[in-house]
Order: sequence, then structure tokens, then C-alpha cells
Amino acid sequence: MKVFNTLSGQKEDFMPAGDTVKMYVCGVTPYSDSHIGHAMSYIFFDVVRRYLRYRGYQVKHVQNITDIDDKIINRAHQAGVTTGELAENFSNAFLEDMDALNVQRADIYPRATGEIPKIIEIVQGLIDKGYAYKVGSGDVYFRVTRDDDYGKLSHRTLDSMMAGARIEIGEEKENPMDFTLWKASKPGEPSWDSPWGKGRPGWHIECSAMSIRYLGEQIDIHGGGQDLIFPHHENEIAQSEGFTGKKPFVKYWMHNGLLQLSGEKMSKSLGNLITIRDARQRYSADGVRIFILSSHYRSPLTYSDEAIEAAERGADRLRQVASGATGGSGKASQVDAEKYRAGFISAMDDDFNTAQAVGILFDLAREINRSGDEGADTKGVKQVFRELADVLGLTLKPVQAGAPDVKVIADVYTAIYQALGRSVSPGEQQGAEAMISDLINLRAELRKSRQFQQADMVRQKLDEAGIALEDTPKGTVWKRKR
Repeated sequence: MKVFNTLSGQKEDFMPAGDTVKMYVCGVTPYSDSHIGHAMSYIFFDVVRRYLRYRGYQVKHVQNITDIDDKIINRAHQAGVTTGELAENFSNAFLEDMDALNVQRADIYPRATGEIPKIIEIVQGLIDKGYAYKVGSGDVYFRVTRDDDYGKLSHRTLDSMMAGARIEIGEEKENPMDFTLWKASKPGEPSWDSPWGKGRPGWHIECSAMSIRYLGEQIDIHGGGQDLIFPHHENEIAQSEGFTGKKPFVKYWMHNGLLQLSGEKMSKSLGNLITIRDARQRYSADGVRIFILSSHYRSPLTYSDEAIEAAERGADRLRQVASGATGGSGKASQVDAEKYRAGFISAMDDDFNTAQAVGILFDLAREINRSGDEGADTKGVKQVFRELADVLGLTLKPVQAGAPDVKVIADVYTAIYQALGRSVSPGEQQGAEAMISDLINLRAELRKSRQFQQADMVRQKLDEAGIALEDTPKGTVWKRKR
């Protein structure tokens, strides 16, 4: 196996330090619903873990949850709840999203607020070794000039990073590039006692504390999005290796490309995102996974309805093969399953090339279809097909369309009436099915009055919400697409 290592900038032979691969992946900051950009990262690293186990490795996987942060504090204040309540609600929603996408749970999900003693221990150790210093306000900073190889992950020099950097008003840093390890508390903020006064951890230090506590001072794989390379992961290296006496912190740094929408990175702060919850209303887990895994993980991926709908159709084809609903000729033709398995392994051994692996799975499905059930079932070909699909986390189970989401339908319902300049009907106070029926009647009324563009808008809005309309001789009927 070969893995591209961000640290070296090239592919390297994968040789973990021990029998168990120690893997840490940066998690979410739960202040709002998670989006498809999060799904891109966690689906990929889910496949990394699945494939390592498929190849015979044991894996211990840790993924943090940043449950204290400026954004959480601000959002909790706006919502009139505690930071703990807000973070717990969105953490649970995130795990529910991951379960729905068939992402296997990490072995441990440590929370930042549960790791305060370890964080304080590391910060104090860095102070004792001259890597960190306390300022008058009670903040503690990491001294980047103390770290001779600071910038080695992002391949930058300290001088180039300092160009244009400045110390903001109120900051007491020695150097503009010094970063926060401990933040003195402000009135009304959650805080913990420390040797430097009441405060809370900075963002970067929690991952070092969690990784060292649960995986040890040296780990095999550290993963996350490319947007975390600098400053987050760069700072993790500096503080972790400073604390442990310059022991190499991570052997293989892996970073996935970013999901884009309209040419920009999808992110909560930019507000240009598709939530996982919204995507789940329209697409199956298999469809979402095929969309993401059909691109190489280090490349950017552009979200579009057309692309993910094409992936959903591909998922349907694979489901038909898995269920035995193939359209082959019935002539027994020997399918060489081992050829496909070997090709799949070769692709995944080459830096987890899921794009090529997905293509091989579709090739095998096509061959099974050509051969028909008689040939496809010879020597367990279907078993190999399911085995490879499972490595990619595809369930290939028939999609069961549940009840429409009331909130989603209510939002569409209101949007349609507002677009038409009409008062919202009392039907909004009813259930989702009643609102859909009312919109079907509204569409019929618009068509009767020859307002075809407005009628098409009703159909389109419902389709975007996962509700397909079908005009039949007995009237218009609807069904949930996924």
C-alpha cells in the first residue's frame, strides 16, 4: 500500500508502527447542522478505515468534537440555551447524520470540555520547556520561534508566514504568528480553573491532548480537510512535538480536497452549504457515497444536483445487481471475479483511489448483468460484488421511502405561496401529506387558468424537496423519491 503524505509531499509505503493502526480524524464544531462538505471528509476516512480492516489491519479510530468555541458561545447566546445544550443537540444530530450515511462510528468521540486536565498538563509542559508563555491577561501563547521546523507541514517558512501578519489591538503576543493555547475567560463565558486563571482551551490544543491521551505520543494517520493544514494541523505538530521532546507526532498526514458550491468552498461561515439533513431528504446514503467516492479524495469536488442525481442512478443499477434483478441473457459465461477483486485492491492500495475502485465495481456489475444469474452466481461472483461494495460502505439495500419531512414540506409550501403573491393557506397547519395535496390542487388550478410557468414552479419546488408528481388518467399522484 502507498499513501500520499502531506508532510513529505509524495506517496510513501504504508508501514504502521504496530499491529494496530492509530488513526485520528478532526471532527466537527457542533453549532449548527453538518453539511455535505463534512460528509465528504468523513465518508472518505470511513472508507480508509474499512479498507485497512479489509486488508487485515486492526484500527483504533478517534474523532474529536469541539464542544466549546466562540461560535458555540455566540450561537448559544442567540438561542437562549447553554453552550452544553447547544453542542450536545448538534453533536447528536451529527452522529445521526453519520449513521444515516452508513459511516461507522469512531471508537472514541472525546469532547474538548471533557479533556481539560490533559490540556492543562500539556500547556504547562510547554511553558516549562520554553515553548509557551503566559501574558498579563491570562492568555497563554505558543512561541513559534522556539520551534525550528515550524511550517514543515504546510511547506512554508516562518519569514514568509510573517509577511503581512500583525498583532491585533489588545493582543499581547511576542510574535504575530504565536497562537493561543489557553484563553482567559470573559464575563458570562464558560470557564475552567487553571494555573493561569479561569479560562478555556484554544482550538488547536484539544486535538493534541486527545490524540496523546487516547492514541499515545506517536500515531500513524491524522486526517482532515485541506483547509486544516494551516494553521490547525501545523500548530498541532508544533505543540505535540514540543511537549513530547520532538518525537514525530504523525507518520502519515492525509488531507481530503474540499467540496465546492458555485466555485467556493462549502462552509458554515460562508453560508453556502447543503446540509446533510437536506440531502438525506432527496438522496440515499449509497447515492451520496458514490457521488463523493467517484472523485479522488485529494481533488476538489463540485456539488451539483445533476452530479448527485447521476450517482443516485448508479446506485440504483448496483442495487438491481445486488437484488438479482439483472437483465442478462441467461447464458453461462464465466465471470472472473478474482480479476475484479485484484483490480479493486490495486486501486485502493494506490493511495485509496476510490474513483478507480468505484469504476471497477460498476464494471463487475455490468459483467454480472451480461452473464445473467446463471453465470453470475457461478463461484460466488455475487459474493465478491457485495464484498467490494461493503468496503466502500455501500449497503445496496432497497430504498424505503418514509414519510415526508414536515418542516421541509412546510418551507416549500410557504415559499410557493409567497412566490405566487398569495396568502398562505390554512393547510400549512396540517401535516405534510395535507400540504402536498393542497399544492397538487393549486397546481391543477394554475394549469386550468393556463398559468403553466407557475404550475411548473410548483412541480419543481416539490421535486427539489424529494416529492415527485405523476399525472395519471385518474389525476395527479405523488411519491417520495427517497
